[in-house]
Amino acid sequence: MIKKYIKNGLKRIGFRIQKIDKSKLDLTMDGGLKRCLERGLNINTVIDVGASNSSWSRMCMESFPNAKYLMIEAQDAHKKDLEKFKKENSNVDYVLAAAGNREGTIYFDNESLFGGLASETPFEKNCIEVPVLTIDNEIKKRNLKPPFLIKLDTHGFEVPILEGAKDVVKQAELIIIETYNFQINKDSLKYYQMCKYMENLGFSSIEMVDILLRPFDKSFWQMDTFFIPSNSKEFDHKGYQ
Repeated sequence: MIKKYIKNGLKRIGFRIQKIDKSKLDLTMDGGLKRCLERGLNINTVIDVGASNSSWSRMCMESFPNAKYLMIEAQDAHKKDLEKFKKENSNVDYVLAAAGNREGTIYFDNESLFGGLASETPFEKNCIEVPVLTIDNEIKKRNLKPPFLIKLDTHGFEVPILEGAKDVVKQAELIIIETYNFQINKDSLKYYQMCKYMENLGFSSIEMVDILLRPFDKSFWQMDTFFIPSNSKEFDHKGYQ
């Protein structure tokens, strides 16, 4: 009787009690990382591109606490949070720069503190110039060791970043890319095009998490896609069970 009253009360204010079904897939970033860990994924260095305030690396560290972490973030407004995370963990470092396929400076749209986009051509507004580096050079300079995990939250600038990480990609065991159902700028790839691009680099998708609908019309907007080497043992088994 008490349970019935509670259920009815919650229903009147728009809530309901539902039993957790542990058989359902956990399509969150944390769930995907934990499944990779359970499948035997070994990572020595995590490269977090588009690190913002370090929240993703903090979450990733729950699954890979012993890895080295390099966070790459273009917007210096996040420096305070990045510095705090570094001071809390001896295995963490960061660099304030964009990642790309060359060294120097690059244009950056800083309209959103948790967004942003690098570009070789200037934007009409919200445009700043920031340092740009290649992942290959940065990893070599810091003498960070494989196997690597690369995470890209870079809003359509993924191809130049991967072009500047050819050596690191060859030694990566997991690459996580925020992929889109729409072409969000003139040079960006849709998610199925990104899958083809990664296939040409020798990687196939193994997880799709954090699926997001856009508020405008509830259409599928984006998801984070996990790519592992196409010769991984997971692809040896072709059956369902």
